[in-house]
This record gives sequence, C-alpha cells and structure tokens, in this order.
Amino acid sequence: MTSQVLLIEDEPNIIEAISFILSRDGWQVRSHSGGQDAMDVVRARKPDLIILDVMLPGRSGFDLLADIRADPQIAATPVLMLTARGQRKDREMAERAGASLFMTKPFSNAEMLEAVRSLAPRT
Repeated sequence: MTSQVLLIEDEPNIIEAISFILSRDGWQVRSHSGGQDAMDVVRARKPDLIILDVMLPGRSGFDLLADIRADPQIAATPVLMLTARGQRKDREMAERAGASLFMTKPFSNAEMLEAVRSLAPRT
C-alpha cells in the first residue's frame, strides 16, 4: 500500500510541482484547494500526511490545523505547513498550533522530499 499525502493548497503551480515530486518518489498525492470544506476532505481521506498552506481561500491553514489537532480521529496526523511568508511569528504560530514541520516557499525538490520522508511512514 502506498502512503497517502493530502495537499491542501490553492496555487495550481505549487500543487503541480509537489504532486510531481512526491508521485515520482512513490507517494499517492491528492489535492484540495479550498479552506472552507477542507476538514471534510481530511476526515474522508484520512491521509498519512497533510501538507497545508497557511493562506487558503475561505479559511486559514492555522484554523484548519487547530481543527485537525482537536479531532481525536486525525489529531496524530503529521502536518507540514507551507507559507510564502517565512517570518518568525508565522513559524511560532505554526508551532503553537501543532505543525509537525514548517516550510517556506519557494522550496527545493530535495527539501520537500526530505520533509515528507521524515514525517510520513512508508507503507
């Protein structure tokens, strides 16, 4: 069975790049681009890893992360937060909200693979 990654990101170029990088490495990648109904998708898919953008239409990634951590069924799921703003306050907010890892855009292919491999078990 292939490990599943749920990518919650609204930028098509980022979705395409991450999907390509991870799929080529053997991950099954599904994407979702809206914040408003993202929790329904997370609960339905039960991914091995969530890659979550901070700035989403309809709802912030920080709000979604708080909901993920508050739900006992999915609270332990590793979450890699992505943001175009790499300021220290963003990192601190992500840590307080329970992010497993925090990465700024742009990122290299190697950085993304290393982060995903460190967070999600290969099955």
